[in-house]
Amino acid sequence: MALSARPPGWRGTINLHVYDIELRGMRTLGFIGAGRMATALANGCVQRGLVPAPGVLASDPDESARRRFAAEIAGARVVDANPDVLAGADAVILAVKPQMMPQVLGEIGTHVTPQHLLVSIAAGVTLARLANSLPAGTRLVRVMPNTPCLIGLGASCYCRGPAATAEDAAAVERLLGAVGRAYEVEEPQLDAVTGLSGSGPAFVYSVIEAMAEGGVAAGLPQGLALELAAQTAAGAAGMIQQTALSPAELREQVTSPGGTTLAGLKVLAQRDGPGAFRAAVEAAARRSVELGQA
Repeated sequence: MALSARPPGWRGTINLHVYDIELRGMRTLGFIGAGRMATALANGCVQRGLVPAPGVLASDPDESARRRFAAEIAGARVVDANPDVLAGADAVILAVKPQMMPQVLGEIGTHVTPQHLLVSIAAGVTLARLANSLPAGTRLVRVMPNTPCLIGLGASCYCRGPAATAEDAAAVERLLGAVGRAYEVEEPQLDAVTGLSGSGPAFVYSVIEAMAEGGVAAGLPQGLALELAAQTAAGAAGMIQQTALSPAELREQVTSPGGTTLAGLKVLAQRDGPGAFRAAVEAAARRSVELGQA
C-alpha cells in the first residue's frame, strides 16, 4: 500500500476547532511523560509557532525530568499528576514507555472527554489496547517517531483510530512536521515502520562506526575518521533525497570498473552486509509485533 503524506513543510489552512486548535497553531498541547522525545516535540512545536510556550503542559513522576522539560521550554508548565494534563490541554501526547501505558491509562481514563485528542508514541501499543482502557469514541492517533526528531530530522509515521478525524490527522502531521517528516500509514504497517525508521538510526550508527574503524585501520586519526564517516553518510542520504535517482543508480555512479569502490562492494557482498541489515530491520519489526501482543 502506498504511503500518503502532505509535502514537507505543508501549512494548509483547515478548521481544527474541534479540540481548540487555531489556524496558526495549537493553543494547548499536553505531554504525559517529559522525556527527551516529549521535549523535542514540544520544542519543535513552540519554535515553529504551532503552540505558544505557555500553552505547553507536561507531567512526569520524575522531578528531574520535569525540571529539564521546564528549563528547555521556557514558559511551559509542569505538573506531577497525569490527570492535570487532561484538565489543561485538549491535545495530549502519551510519551511513556510501553510497559507504563496500562498504569497511565488507568489514571487518566475517567478524565478523557470528547474534546480530547490522545496521541500515543509508545512502541507496540496498539490502538485497540489503548481504546480498551478509554471511553468509547476517544479520538486516538498512534505515532512511531524516531530519535532524529531531537534535532529536527525525524522520520515519523502515524495512523488514526476509528474516531479520529481528518482534522486530527492533519494536526498530528503538523506536529510531527515540526521535527522532521511525517507520513500516514495503516496500523499494520507500523511494525515495519518501527523496524525501519524507529530502530534504523541504531543500524546507521553501526555503519558509521564500522566505516570509521576501517578508516582508522587504514591510517586515519580516530576523530577525523568519524567525521568523514558521518559526513559521508549524511551526504549519501542527501543525494537520495535531493535527486530523482535510486540508491542503485547512485551506487553505480560511484563504482568504476576495477576501482576502489568495487573492491569494497565485493567484500560487502561476500559477507552479506546488505542481507544483515535487511535481517536487522525484519527482526526489529518482529519484536514490535511481539510487544503489541504482550
